[in-house]
Order: sequence, then C-alpha cells, then structure tokens
Amino acid sequence: MSASILDSCSFTHQFKLNYLETENVAIGHPVSSEDISAGGHLWRISCYPRGCREQEKVEQEDELLELPPSDIGSHLGLLLDCMNGSDVSFIVDGEKFPAHRAVLAARSLVFKAQLLGSMADAKMPSITLHDIAPATFKVMLRFMYTDACPADSELGNSPDEMFRCLLAAADRFPLDRFKILCAVKLWDNISADTVVATLICAETYNCPQLKKKCIDFIAEEKNFKKVVLTDGFVQLAQQFPSILDELREKVGA
Repeated sequence: MSASILDSCSFTHQFKLNYLETENVAIGHPVSSEDISAGGHLWRISCYPRGCREQEKVEQEDELLELPPSDIGSHLGLLLDCMNGSDVSFIVDGEKFPAHRAVLAARSLVFKAQLLGSMADAKMPSITLHDIAPATFKVMLRFMYTDACPADSELGNSPDEMFRCLLAAADRFPLDRFKILCAVKLWDNISADTVVATLICAETYNCPQLKKKCIDFIAEEKNFKKVVLTDGFVQLAQQFPSILDELREKVGA
C-alpha cells in the first residue's frame, strides 16, 4: 500500500507482487506497476526484489607471513661436511667416511639394525663395507643427509653408470625414495644405447616401474631395430631369457 499527498490532492494505490515470480529477477531490475494518473501527473511504483545494485565487495589485501622453504637438508649437509658429533665411520675400499648413527638409522632400516641394534657393528667405531665403490657410497651418504639427488654434471663422464650403481645401493640398504629418484634420472637419459643396461639394472635391483618402461621403449619398432644390434642385447638374451620372453610377448602384441 502506498500513499502520496500533493497539496490538496491525495490518492491511494494497491500494488501487489507475486514473490514466486520475482525469484529470477536480476539485481538492478525492477518490477513496476502500471502508470497511475493522479494530481495531474503520471506515477509508477517500482520494486527491486533483488536490490537496485550489486553490493560492492571490498577486497582486503591480507599480508600473509612468508614461509621460507625447508632448509633442514642444507643444515644436515653442513653437519655431514664438518662432521661435528660424528660417532661412527665407514671404511669403503680404504676410504673413510665419518657419519652420525642417529641420522643413518632414521633413514634406513638396514643401518638402524646395524648401528643401533644387537649386531656387533652397533658397538664398533668403524665399519667396513664391501661391494660398493667409495664414489657411490659418498653420493648415497649425502642423499641420506640432504634428501637431494646430485645433478648429472656432478657425476663425471658416465652419469648413467653412476645412477645404476646408486640404484643398486638404494636397493641394498634400502632407500626407496632414492631408488625412485635414480630410476627417474636413468629414464630421463634413456636411449637405444643405454636401455638394455638400465633394463638389466631394473630387473636385478627390483625396480618394476623402470623395467616396464624399458620394455615398452624397446618394443617400439623404431627402437627395437636399433637395440637388437647392440652388444647389450646379446647379454640380455643370454643372461635374462625371462625378460626376452616378456619382450617377445610385448612385440607380438
């Protein structure tokens, strides 16, 4: 109900809305009455069911505290370099590597049993490791402190060969994340010349994901024609006939 008084003129008008019909009316769009003549003027009543304009949103810029990246790896790397508090040493082919029992035990179940368990090594100040090269152990040891894999440029002239050795070490101790990182590095550098050696490594040291990718790579016709001519393929056929059977099945499919 609305009312207007103009001098001595007055009128009333009843404007009814069906609210069910106004649900889909957009913001800023009115629902209006018909023109009303009163007092020598035309009048119209307009209703804005959703409001006459959109509410302005005031965006407040929130100054967040900047969280720096984790630096525990760099700190432990410095601990490895300065060897403060080292309480065990590893002898690898005559080369000595000081370390911290707690760090190695936290990273590897094998080292945990060896360094903190009931084994005789737990009480020895130095432990001799066999069947691993000093360069391989050095890289693996740094990974255990820093959780970082070295770049290819840091591994000399044969990074693929080094990563195969590192994958073997990761399987031996074991270090699952390090193993996958080595597998990724090997796959990034895969070629017709390297795939057989990488496949043999994956089969020998229990890396099924890398093995499957190598078999799929060899099975591609353009790669197969090159790989079968390599010396490595002859070795594969002689020493790993089961892999050759898998490859035949893949190529046949």
